[in-house]
Amino acid sequence: MALAISIGRRNLGQTSPNPSVGCVLLKNNVIVGRGYTGTNGRPHAETQALKQAGSAAKGATAYVTLEPCSHEGETPPCAHALVKAGIKRVVIAVIDPDMRVNGKGISVLEAAGIEVKVGVLSDQASLDHAGFFYSQSECRPWITLKLAASIDGKIATTRGDSKWITGSSARHFVHNMRRKHDAIMVGSGTVISDDPSLNVRDLGACIQPYRIVLSSNLKIPVKSNLTKTIREQPVWIFHSNEASEERKSEWLELGANLFECQVDNFGLSIKDIMKKLSEKGITRLLCEGGGKLAASLIRSELVDEMVTFHGGLTIGADGFPSIGNLGICSLNEAKRWRLDRTLSFGAEVLNIWHPTDKYTEN
Repeated sequence: MALAISIGRRNLGQTSPNPSVGCVLLKNNVIVGRGYTGTNGRPHAETQALKQAGSAAKGATAYVTLEPCSHEGETPPCAHALVKAGIKRVVIAVIDPDMRVNGKGISVLEAAGIEVKVGVLSDQASLDHAGFFYSQSECRPWITLKLAASIDGKIATTRGDSKWITGSSARHFVHNMRRKHDAIMVGSGTVISDDPSLNVRDLGACIQPYRIVLSSNLKIPVKSNLTKTIREQPVWIFHSNEASEERKSEWLELGANLFECQVDNFGLSIKDIMKKLSEKGITRLLCEGGGKLAASLIRSELVDEMVTFHGGLTIGADGFPSIGNLGICSLNEAKRWRLDRTLSFGAEVLNIWHPTDKYTEN
């Protein structure tokens, strides 16, 4: 199952709105087939593994990170494919919460006389499939907040200089993170100050993530790195009803997708934005900047994973903080996080945090 989970992770961020599932077929202690969900969600992992195994699949045990589907879609049900191939035992990490499945796949297997075991390494598989699960249960994507800051927690100098706080190795890691998410989100301040491209580079061919910008009044530069590649890599801009018709027309002519959303006491409603993204099939979202966006996500308790990079430099109190005002007066009000992993890239340190009430990766 650990191998199936590892294989399934290869296509994270490339299969939306489907989950990236891994499957391993084992017969007489020999792996005869393996597969993971294909780009754009097809073909399924079980189909890939069965194709690789061929006739050797008969009598094998299948290890699958998510319950095999049981409904007719663009491809035949995987549960029926396993039965037809003569699989004798199926080990499943987690049950599929999709109302079209949710135990029905297991019923198909058991009705055919196949032994089924559920719950092996379920915590690890649940973490990988969390985006798909959240789209089903909470109508929002799994949200990763990435922060790159100095030792003293600053993302830029008082004049806005921020390139580069981290080195090339850490930035390469970030590009791998981008590849594993369906979309990247930034605030208007980041677009204005950094002119980011928000793409995946130096990792070979892949589906580039959607680029999400929050700009209440649409007063962000039209001539930018985002618009240079807008035909190849979509740009979605969320705005309020304050945006002028002139600005909207300008961006629409360039090829951007515009979404008017609700506002709250802090500006654009983060919860409304997440609901709209989920409706568009976004299951894994990487939020990269800046401090106001980070504060909004934390304040709304919408951060599922926080990845922090700290470069080996100090900027001082006059620099811009990595997280904006949270309105906390007492430590009892502070959000608590659990440190799950630490990596180092020379002078930079990466920490991966999860809220104390979220999934744990063992």
